[in-house]
Amino acid sequence: MENSSNTKVLITGALGQIGSELSIALGNRYGSDNVIASDIRDDTEGRLSGNGIFMHLDVLSFEEIETVLAKYGITVIYHLAAMLSAVAEKDPQRAWKINMGGLYNVLEAVRKHGCSIFFPSSIGAFGLGTLLDGTPQDAVMRPSSMYGVTKVSGELLCDYYHGRYGVDTRGVRYPGIISNGAMPGGGTTDYAVEIFYAAIREKRYTCFLEKDTSLDMMYMPDAIKAAIDLMEADPNRLHHRNAFNVSAMHFTPEDLAAEIKKHIPDFEMDYNVDPIRQKIADSWPNYMDDSTARREWGWKPVYTIESMTEDMLRILRKRYDEGLL
Repeated sequence: MENSSNTKVLITGALGQIGSELSIALGNRYGSDNVIASDIRDDTEGRLSGNGIFMHLDVLSFEEIETVLAKYGITVIYHLAAMLSAVAEKDPQRAWKINMGGLYNVLEAVRKHGCSIFFPSSIGAFGLGTLLDGTPQDAVMRPSSMYGVTKVSGELLCDYYHGRYGVDTRGVRYPGIISNGAMPGGGTTDYAVEIFYAAIREKRYTCFLEKDTSLDMMYMPDAIKAAIDLMEADPNRLHHRNAFNVSAMHFTPEDLAAEIKKHIPDFEMDYNVDPIRQKIADSWPNYMDDSTARREWGWKPVYTIESMTEDMLRILRKRYDEGLL
């Protein structure tokens, strides 16, 4: 897919943490009239107000998806609608239905209409038995969470549709995402977002993961960059498709707290470990090897833990001072 005025984009799950910011970025890139943001929820907070077309869309309805593709002449779908790791463990049956049923419907619609599709996988696709330090592109993938099972299954399903039907499927394995926009929606790495809000508001945070839990992380601008860069990459360079490891930084809760204390010296953090999320985190990589993405489509992150922390605190402090936080 190239950056052109002929690009017509549909985003599912557009009110989620990634979707709300990706919708704005794609609107700025292709023109807001060329981007359809959709979600099963209503945009009651006006999160996407003034940024193009927003509509209600249930990915479990094939008919709804197909109607939107035909009506707007969609050429590419960013399929983000899914239940995240911690929430999915509370209702794994529903998670399977939404994560896999929704993806299947979208792939079938894409197959019929000739669109491209971006499907985000995750570090949650890995599990016990995976090399945790420098996890390679092609590795053992036996996740212990329903979220992870749906991500592995989703990768394989996308590979099948590419091999069997020639569908242009592409995706990345995201690490934990840190954002100053939409709040996270029930993931295992949510602490890395919540900690910044707590630092600004109360100068104190209670972390639900153990202090030495090392996890791959990425700042939202880099997550958006990865998705767009991959979808605009020359397909002839892509020997892998679903999904590329992408990494930016990795740290523990203690590391992040120490970085915040450089800016807020009286910030304090204690711990109340959530056993469900801790078990999930322990099965995920400490950091991934993303050399394949760098080689095949030029992936390169911008932000480090230092620059990300400085930017997060600057933006959130401004909102706090304006009474918006």
